Amino acid sequence: MAADRAARLLAFAVPAALLSGAYIGQYVFHLVPCEMCWWQRYAHFAALGLALLGLARPSLRLLTWLAALAILIGGVLGAYHAGVEYGWWEGLTACTSETQLGDNPLDAIMNAPLIRCDQVQWSLLGISLAGFNFLISVPAALLVFALLRRGHGAKP
Repeated sequence: MAADRAARLLAFAVPAALLSGAYIGQYVFHLVPCEMCWWQRYAHFAALGLALLGLARPSLRLLTWLAALAILIGGVLGAYHAGVEYGWWEGLTACTSETQLGDNPLDAIMNAPLIRCDQVQWSLLGISLAGFNFLISVPAALLVFALLRRGHGAKP
């Protein structure tokens, strides 16, 4: 069915694109992820793995349903993180720091940048990366769900 195939491809493309963007931001533009950024990435890693399995085994539609659920979770985490960044509510985590141990591990730890979850590192039109994750992930997950429903009725 065309709708099922579109759902599988979308469930793969969205986390692949979002994770690619996150890693480009990290390694090209030196945007260091905070703890909540990693939470969002974990959800998209799960979605990507499930979507890959769904592409390999199209008859197991449950994999695509689960991939869409993981995308939705990543988007909801993005909304929560954006709310923390915009000061709408307080976050549950402490700020994190990323270290790269070299010749002197103590110096690396002591000089590691402190990455705060409540500080926006980059934004476009007032929307942070976490906000964009929400704006992309939630509609995409809902579209995957709709395509799956259209493809085979309401059965997961």
